[in-house]
Amino acid sequence: MSCPICKREADPKYRPFCSRRCADVDLGKWLSGSYAIPAEAVDEDDDDLNQPPAPPRQ
Repeated sequence: MSCPICKREADPKYRPFCSRRCADVDLGKWLSGSYAIPAEAVDEDDDDLNQPPAPPRQ
């Protein structure tokens, strides 16, 4: 398996990375928001439409 940051051979101690440096680079990308899952923006008003109606109060 190769390191996802620098493509060198992964070290079992830092798997899937080759070194502490590459593991830290990856962590930095997560913390800075460089990695993101694409999603559509949701309008707050649309959220109410997707909720089931509240049960009647007794």
